[in-house]
Amino acid sequence: MKSSPPRLPIVDRPIRFALVGCGRISANHFESLRQHAARAELVAVCDNRPEALAAAVARSGAAGFDSLEALLAGCDADIVVLATPSGLHPRQAIRVAAAGRHVLTEKPMATKWDEGVQMVRACREAGVKLFVVKQNRLNPTLQRLKAAVDGGRFGRIAMVNVNVFWTRPQSYYDDAPWRGRWDLDGGAFLNQASHYVDMVDWLVGPVDNVHAYTATLARDIEAEDTGVMSLRLRKGGLASINVTMLTHGRNFEGSITILGERGTVRVGGVAVNKIEHWEFDQSLPEDAAVHDASYATPSVYGFGHPLYYDNVIGTLRGERRAEVDGYEGLRSLEVVIAAYRSARDGCRVGLPLVF
Repeated sequence: MKSSPPRLPIVDRPIRFALVGCGRISANHFESLRQHAARAELVAVCDNRPEALAAAVARSGAAGFDSLEALLAGCDADIVVLATPSGLHPRQAIRVAAAGRHVLTEKPMATKWDEGVQMVRACREAGVKLFVVKQNRLNPTLQRLKAAVDGGRFGRIAMVNVNVFWTRPQSYYDDAPWRGRWDLDGGAFLNQASHYVDMVDWLVGPVDNVHAYTATLARDIEAEDTGVMSLRLRKGGLASINVTMLTHGRNFEGSITILGERGTVRVGGVAVNKIEHWEFDQSLPEDAAVHDASYATPSVYGFGHPLYYDNVIGTLRGERRAEVDGYEGLRSLEVVIAAYRSARDGCRVGLPLVF
């Protein structure tokens, strides 16, 4: 049964969240909501695995449900967070929108281009917000880099290089059989490197066309564990994204290097968490403190989830504008789908996609 969405802005009470999917990434969502307890509360959790659901209920104190349908019928959440396998996001988002609830989905928003478009359309027609988690945009290192790009400090940008050199052993895929499947997950580009594709488009896009190669070299999965992507940018520069999940023993590097006529910057570390080189032809006073933006991180996720939740909560309270809505989420999905089509067909694929 279709219901009306909560009237916005919501200012007279905490915003009620429900979390669907209590696996690997759910800890970031639990912690984010804990940090924003004055303005948000977790009222329900959902998982079809009894042990995961029991652990989530014990951790959060929220009501537990074993299906999305039961959750929608049994709780009064304003917004439903989808931390489920990626291929499930579209049908779940459409169901949530039809129930009159706002949607916050983990990346990638979908594994197929047309299903991502359907998500955006369903939420628009239902009058609900669709948020797509791209928390890396809010990390301090990338905020500094974005300000430099938007301020024109690089001049004409000639080349952008991104490396995502991480490790995902076979046990990672075996622990959750949906991982590495085309219908539910995709491969290294769509899952692990999704934020890095978004980073290129957000910083120096839009992308004009894509040529890619993918390979499954060592892992027993359907999708790729390694890939290279060459991009021509609409503004004229070139970019490359190099990804593998086969580094020896540990995650090695997540980096971006921007080379322009008036400046060179490299943000590296394991997950673009360290400003390693910052040089422009004209220095600004704030450059003296630029390395203060670097931070240590225990994982490749960084610390952006609480910052992203701050934006979502502020948007629903009428205080902010959504940093990454469904339309923004489609941009990086479009680039990855173009890369997959290029690798499959052995040709260059232009954007925008048509279907």
